[in-house]
Amino acid sequence: MPGHAYSAPAVRARPMVERARLPGPRGALGLAGLCLAAAALLWPLAELVPPLQLRDAVLLHDFTLLAHPRIASIANDLLHLLDPLLFVLWGIALVAVAVARERPRTAFAVACVMGLAPLTAETLKPLLAHSHQSFDGVSIGAASWPSGHSTAALTLGLCAVLVSPPRLRRLTAVLAAVFALAVGVSLLMLAWHMPSDVLGGYLVASFWAAIAVAALRGANRRWPPRRAGRTR
Repeated sequence: MPGHAYSAPAVRARPMVERARLPGPRGALGLAGLCLAAAALLWPLAELVPPLQLRDAVLLHDFTLLAHPRIASIANDLLHLLDPLLFVLWGIALVAVAVARERPRTAFAVACVMGLAPLTAETLKPLLAHSHQSFDGVSIGAASWPSGHSTAALTLGLCAVLVSPPRLRRLTAVLAAVFALAVGVSLLMLAWHMPSDVLGGYLVASFWAAIAVAALRGANRRWPPRRAGRTR
């Protein structure tokens, strides 16, 4: 039928048009670079500059004043949601959601991020161990940067955003931010970590999530999915 005929150049051009409409990895790689640079700057400032060390300790002390028994109990329960076994189960659930939505690339990316972000935090702790200043009797052990719990919390939230459908992505992002912030505040109220440790954990999680997004976008540009919504 003449109305449905396509020339050979038009057929060949269609994949190129589809690739052009997909976002590229450059923005996500730039964000990953910013996270890496911020982490590389945060640690020496917080650990090696005495006035900033003291400010970190004073801020931690101020947060501990909020830890009334009932609030402390809620904070402790919240942090236990990130125990290793539960964290693995959350990861399996997110991978299962991505697979159910026929997004195998996203499932693989989530599995990588859920493994690499906490591993990075736990590897860096002994390598970057440095004594902290204490204030009014509140002190933290040397091997604390970055916080594994804040890394896990934001990693979980960002991976949930990755697997969520577009119509729920904004709501998921808000809930992820609230959850990560609540975990960070809980860590400070219970004096498990310094404020700089919590920020360091957020940066580690954001770095790996940005790398995953860059990889997904690069793969989608190189091998466009049959339906672009499946792997975004």
